[in-house]
Amino acid sequence: MAVTLKDVAALAGVSRSAVSRCFTEGASVSAKTRAKIEKAADQLGYRPNALASSLTTGRTKLIGLVSNNFHNPVFLEVFDRFTRGLQDRGLRPLLVNLTDETDPANSLRMLRQYSVDAVIVASSTLPVSFAERFHAAGVPVVHSFGRHSPGARVTVVGIDNVEAGRIAATELIRRGYRRVAMLAGPKSATSTQDRLKGFLGALEARGDISVTTSYARAYSFEAGWDEMRRLLDEGPPAEAYFCGDDVLSIGALAALKDAGMQVPGDVGIVGLNDMEMARWQNIDLTTIRQPIDAVVETSIELVCAMLEDPDFHPASRLLPCHLVERGTLRPA
Repeated sequence: MAVTLKDVAALAGVSRSAVSRCFTEGASVSAKTRAKIEKAADQLGYRPNALASSLTTGRTKLIGLVSNNFHNPVFLEVFDRFTRGLQDRGLRPLLVNLTDETDPANSLRMLRQYSVDAVIVASSTLPVSFAERFHAAGVPVVHSFGRHSPGARVTVVGIDNVEAGRIAATELIRRGYRRVAMLAGPKSATSTQDRLKGFLGALEARGDISVTTSYARAYSFEAGWDEMRRLLDEGPPAEAYFCGDDVLSIGALAALKDAGMQVPGDVGIVGLNDMEMARWQNIDLTTIRQPIDAVVETSIELVCAMLEDPDFHPASRLLPCHLVERGTLRPA
């Protein structure tokens, strides 16, 4: 038989309401009574029912963690950090897979059924309007890895993707490449649009450098391999590529290797994210580091602040990114 609140009250010699208050956040109970109740609970192995306590407090402590990037291995790191970080704060993540989903109404309907206290949209491809739909419905929301825009109505945490594109272009110029290209992610993704804008903007004044652009169908290994294979079939490759994501870079590296080409001897590659796989010795990818740990930690802190202060004012938090030197670009 499961141990009940009544059993704890009987062993501690207190009322059931005292036991209930002891396990209700913010409720008043004396230190002496609390000590007796906790001792009795430990003896019996009692743990309060989280769902039952939510009926008393009006808080489920459920945080909807919404993403559409499940095919990208970097989000294994993202989900690992989010779930552990939320749990460490006594919150419970509810993971929602939005792959191929474009209408926020569907996810809003589902999350309302579970009475989530807040939502984290973890995606670099969804427009900010997706997160704004939750905000309009009165659900506290943070868009992690989202697009910064002045006057945004929701809180966004991420990097300046335009600046990331500039960093990539500057590095290719500094290393003497004169035929460069961007192998970008999906054309509709906000991260693709911004990274390409920064990349082309840094190169537009350079008449001695030729630039081409192509798009992968998704942020995935297969899409990166397929796009690089297509480019190689069309003719000689560029001297160096800025791939709009590490997983695209790794796919492109595999396609180049299959074609008998050397990196960085024949072709240079620079990625973006600094996912764990990029550091593997057999990949050794030069990339622009997105501070995933800081994005996640900042997002969780902001969700907690929103739960404490219903009048919390939305803001954009842009975190710095920088180049990580490894072995896929030739030396400057």
